Amino acid sequence: MLDLKSIKEALKFNRDTPGPVFKVALKGEALLTNPRFNKGTAYTAKEREEFNLVGRLPYQVNTLDQQCDRAYDQMQQRQTDIQKNTFLQSLKTQNWVLYYSLLGRHLREMLPIVYTPTAEAIANYSHLFRRSEGLFLSYPHANRIEKDFLDAIHGRDIDLIVVSDAEAILGIGDQGVGGIGISTAKAVIYTLVGGVDPSKTLSVTLDVGTDNQNLLHDPLYVGWSHKRLRGTKYDDYVDSFVQLVRKHLPQSLLHFEDFGVENAQRLLEKYRDTHAIFNDDIQGTGAVTLAALMSAVGVTKSKLGDQRIIIYGAGTAGLGIANQIRDAIITTDGLSKEDASLRFWLIDKDGLIIKSFGPKIRHGLDDYARDDSEWNDDDKTDGKIRLLQVVRKIKPTVLIGTSTHAGGFTEEVVKEMSKHVDRPIIFPLSNPTRLVEVKPSDANDWSSGKALLATGSPFPPAKMPNGKDYIIAECNNALIYPGLGLGAVVTHSKKVSDSMIIAGAQALASLSPALRDPDDALLPDFQDAPDVNYEVAVAVAEHAIDEGLAGVEWGKDEVRERIKQRIWHPIYGVYEFDPEGTQ
Repeated sequence: MLDLKSIKEALKFNRDTPGPVFKVALKGEALLTNPRFNKGTAYTAKEREEFNLVGRLPYQVNTLDQQCDRAYDQMQQRQTDIQKNTFLQSLKTQNWVLYYSLLGRHLREMLPIVYTPTAEAIANYSHLFRRSEGLFLSYPHANRIEKDFLDAIHGRDIDLIVVSDAEAILGIGDQGVGGIGISTAKAVIYTLVGGVDPSKTLSVTLDVGTDNQNLLHDPLYVGWSHKRLRGTKYDDYVDSFVQLVRKHLPQSLLHFEDFGVENAQRLLEKYRDTHAIFNDDIQGTGAVTLAALMSAVGVTKSKLGDQRIIIYGAGTAGLGIANQIRDAIITTDGLSKEDASLRFWLIDKDGLIIKSFGPKIRHGLDDYARDDSEWNDDDKTDGKIRLLQVVRKIKPTVLIGTSTHAGGFTEEVVKEMSKHVDRPIIFPLSNPTRLVEVKPSDANDWSSGKALLATGSPFPPAKMPNGKDYIIAECNNALIYPGLGLGAVVTHSKKVSDSMIIAGAQALASLSPALRDPDDALLPDFQDAPDVNYEVAVAVAEHAIDEGLAGVEWGKDEVRERIKQRIWHPIYGVYEFDPEGTQ
């Protein structure tokens, strides 16, 4: 395993390196309006002549550096993040190389602009609609789903499909056809920090209706204005899509995003052994949280199997985190599934999940339901076993929040936990920041600077008792899921196994600054995300080969170089006209 400095050196890329040569069949306006091949003012004099662009462009030939400077200045003139996001979206539809080059040069600054306002843009999709992007598969057109799918992939070598039915968009719920926005945003991150060629990605929304009354009553809504499909009709439609992917793109990665709580886990379980399937809400959130926990456990010099873990919020993310950590406990510490499950206490709106809940226990949560005999009536408030009482009774070492219950980790809860643990591990992961279970600065103060902290959104440093800044790690899925996907894609892995994900989490954890300084961040800075995801991809690819899941002829000794060669860089190629070339 390499350190970040060594990885950066290995991946160092000279922007002045000549780009690849492309045989292109487009000319004139058709070339300028193609975002894959458009260079704007960067076309050379020779290319302008050959492709009939001389009179269509101003005289000066600009470098990519100059174009980035101009675009950055233009973006800075926008006042709000949503305005900046809209500018960047427009840039992406014009020029891929300029878009990704600009983002890569200002990664820490621009990622929140690209991603965070996406929720607002999705919620207002029908009113902001200008130009379609991606593939819209609408249930009323179910009889032509294969034709539409084949049209979208015609002539393309697709590595990655990101699909959403938009039932559970982070923080804003059911957004119907607007879910195409989350699919495209996730695909952007795969390219930006994972190096996946954007021409090899496909963003898809499954428009199966919506239960959002605002959308159903909006005369400008551009999706299928119908109550959301449920039951057999829904399952059959999703299955028809998955089978198309399996039939026509058998070596691709299929990424599920923001499916509803009743569907996400069961769809993952249904298809994960038949194709390379990845659900970011379950596995991505679980993997990055596992990596942060591995780092914290390294600081405390304990083992995963020694932890007593409360997960406050038992939805898709909470269950995914529990499963991911449990799998790692089984793999690394050798516990049985039953014994590993006993390391967890899951709490939802009805309190601690106990076996007497019976049919109220959602699919997947039954493994974690605690025995009623562990608790008595004195442990209950209004008939529920609440967080504070669980903390008092089990003395947890780890407290993870995925509840969107703002302030749920109260001063009393944090202080009670800190009484019994030298370094309490507290991860308030809910997004957006207004819904976080505790501000990290408060958790730091209430634990007298002892807490090991990670959050789901960026927060400023907290002050340690000695006056030193404590950097708050951000459990951002983008630190790991692009690398997980890249490792699976490069090896043509038949599936994304639990052990591949654990290997990726271990690679991320190994790069933790806290392993060098216990008072430093538990995860690397997001500015290092491209280098981190490279190392994640290497670990995942090596594990796919070890497990016999890889569909390639080469071995582990070639993994690093193969992945390095596969990384797409936003630089302009050299164009030669060929009527039989790419369009």
